[in-house]
Amino acid sequence: MKTRELPVLIAALTAVAVLAACSGGTKAGAGGGGSKTLTLASVDQGSVEDVVKAFEKANPSVKVRYTTSGADQYQQQIRTQLASGTAPDVMSVWPGNGNPGATYVLAKPGYLRDLSDQPWAAKMPDAIKTVAQYEGKTYNAIFGQNGIGAVYNQEAMAKAGLTPPDTWTKLLAFCRAAKAKGTPAFALGNQDNWVTQLVLYALVATTVYGHDRDFDKKMQAGQITFAKSPWATALEKYLTMERTGCFQKNPLGTNYEASQALAATGKTLGIVQGNWVVALLKQKNPKGTFTLKALPATDTPSQTLIPAAAGAGYAVNAKAKNPRLALKFVNFVMSPKGMNLFVKKQGGLPSLPDTGFAVDPSLTELSTFVTSNRTVPFMDQLWPNAKVQQTMLSGLQEIFSGQSTPKKLLDEMDADYKAGS
Repeated sequence: MKTRELPVLIAALTAVAVLAACSGGTKAGAGGGGSKTLTLASVDQGSVEDVVKAFEKANPSVKVRYTTSGADQYQQQIRTQLASGTAPDVMSVWPGNGNPGATYVLAKPGYLRDLSDQPWAAKMPDAIKTVAQYEGKTYNAIFGQNGIGAVYNQEAMAKAGLTPPDTWTKLLAFCRAAKAKGTPAFALGNQDNWVTQLVLYALVATTVYGHDRDFDKKMQAGQITFAKSPWATALEKYLTMERTGCFQKNPLGTNYEASQALAATGKTLGIVQGNWVVALLKQKNPKGTFTLKALPATDTPSQTLIPAAAGAGYAVNAKAKNPRLALKFVNFVMSPKGMNLFVKKQGGLPSLPDTGFAVDPSLTELSTFVTSNRTVPFMDQLWPNAKVQQTMLSGLQEIFSGQSTPKKLLDEMDADYKAGS
């Protein structure tokens, strides 16, 4: 979530994002190998389980053997598995080019099956299709759109007597008031490095793209850099939030799972994450009400943008042991039934039109921003290689631990960006 996109984005997304992503666990369906067994690796913990059950119910003779893992662990493993011929039939893949498990990165060496001939491929909106393709061919079944923002625990907010801020000045005042009441504003799980990007992406959306929607084109043309752009302003705002006490103590000692628990139980008033976290918070607190709002970065609410973009989807292994079932599963995911089940469980929005999906009230503001064109892609999806994001993630952890500086990080990101694909 991890970016993305954020305004992520993510959020991968996230999950993602940016980037997002979900935390660990392993499940396995019954049954042995052969033509009736499908293997699946997913980062969609908490939502893929129900999709698998629905797929197996629609295909009674089929068993799905699946694993779920966090984004960091997954991205380290999947490339190795693909290279060694041990990857599953179907796997989570992120849009674009921003991380080691992204579409461009895995399609370029031929690891993924071309899905351009599938019935849903031509129906994807252009903004999603672009990051689902490599060299004009579709490799990623992207079922949802995700956004990054501040997800508030409404019961905790009511108890504190506070309301979501809509300007930067009000945000800092909100953080101070929450801290004074003994309940930090936001949980931050920076022990998992993908989480470090989400607050930054939420701030970059407005700080950078609010003034220049063509920022990515200028980066690609070499006309501007991270270090000499409002990225520096956004990063300073992130650190200002930390100094102001917007987060709980020791974010680097808090992982993603623990940060969810803080927000779900009201030990913080919320969490800055992708919309995918809403479903996870509800699992931890079924009686809770959680609402995603834009994270303001200026004092002009009308300028606020949200990182929102295609989330992680599913790709088919080019060397799948059961390609027929793999395609059947991907097409189920992209059907109205499968897609709506996924996005409802995740608290997201469908990628295809006309699915009959009813937007969850928690995402009313995100949906409004999407339809009003007040969103920008998760930043990493348009970067030339996966190294830029990895440098950013590790660098943000180093800044929080006092081992690096914003200038050093942005200079390193610029060097990786200039290295190209």
